[in-house]
Amino acid sequence: MMNFEQSERSLAWMERVRAFMDAHIIPAIPTYHAQAAAIDRWTEIPPVFEELKARAKAEGLWNFFMPPSDHDDEYFTSPGLTNLEYAPIAELMGRVSFASEVFNCMAPDTGNFEVLHRYGTPAQKERFMLPLRDGVTRSAFLMTEPAVASSDARNIQTAIRRDGDHYVINGRKWWSSGAGHPKCDFFVLMGKTDPDAAAYHQQSMILVPRDMPGVTLVRHLPVFGYDHAPHGHFEVLLEDVRVPAENMLLGEGRGFEIAQGRLGPGRIHHTMRNIATMEVALEKMCRRLLTRRTFGKTIAEHSVWEERIARARCEIEMARLLCLKAAHMMDTVGNKAARAEIAMIKIAAPKMAQQIVDDAIQAHGGAGVTDDFGLAELWANTRIVRLTDGPDEVHERQLARMELDKYRAELAA
Repeated sequence: MMNFEQSERSLAWMERVRAFMDAHIIPAIPTYHAQAAAIDRWTEIPPVFEELKARAKAEGLWNFFMPPSDHDDEYFTSPGLTNLEYAPIAELMGRVSFASEVFNCMAPDTGNFEVLHRYGTPAQKERFMLPLRDGVTRSAFLMTEPAVASSDARNIQTAIRRDGDHYVINGRKWWSSGAGHPKCDFFVLMGKTDPDAAAYHQQSMILVPRDMPGVTLVRHLPVFGYDHAPHGHFEVLLEDVRVPAENMLLGEGRGFEIAQGRLGPGRIHHTMRNIATMEVALEKMCRRLLTRRTFGKTIAEHSVWEERIARARCEIEMARLLCLKAAHMMDTVGNKAARAEIAMIKIAAPKMAQQIVDDAIQAHGGAGVTDDFGLAELWANTRIVRLTDGPDEVHERQLARMELDKYRAELAA
């Protein structure tokens, strides 16, 4: 039986987060943008942001994303929320673009932290995970490559070759989110250690310190013109980068195994924030439609907008319920058994959000495509989620195959 009623523990933490956002984050938004406009955003961070982060940490509003764990307490202690309990809190954070980072719950650090928590050695955790836990550093995940169709990760060509006590890395990555952040300390990199192994055992993951010789940030990649500084998305060149052998994660040939453990939670965190995007867009749409008049009545009274508003509310509720179901299954039967539900929400939520934001832009007319109402950036940020952590087509293929498998045996018989 699935019960999606929010637990008392989740409600208590959510109210603390809501109070913090109302008292500190939302009033600081104008200051944040003003300070960001006055500095070099690739090398500096708005002072008010660092103040918010320090305040949140001091109040214990920190690292909500990790579910309960029965090990590694000496390395990490979280509030111990389940995925189901975290979902509404993540949605609340998603209402402000930078709020997740204030609470140290931002991608790709959450996924990289989970990799280290699950698969890292004690030495790796001391060196890389603890500073990430404390918000001292940031990180990046280097998987996608410009020269191949990276939606099939078997195509990845970056070479990781053993040389004595080191691995030597050569390759080119892109869409490496956070690689240029002034606090970025290391990369989790996926590359090929054995081209002759079985297809899903050729790839490995290794920890690469950001300041290693041979690492070059080639350029930042804007998203529909938005640079997302200081986080950003980067093309990274790796030329004869020598990394200590002890930086290999879990062992050679286990990159796909790690990737599956990493991407499950991250995919659902994105969708939690997508639901917040939908709510924000619908709020902006309704307020605009009620305050503008055309042809003798408010725009809200025209039937086409009544239809769009109704559809938006239905889709928000459907997406939220599917997200909660996926979270519930991750908590009760594990990420692997929940892969169909994770795929479903990863397919559905970004598409729904994109349409609702597009409708909100339409409701604002020309103002919707300016930066005045934040909808253009909201659309850009929503559209990219249909590509992050695997494009729609990959999840649709996986989901369709699982559905067809239900009938293959029956037809064969």
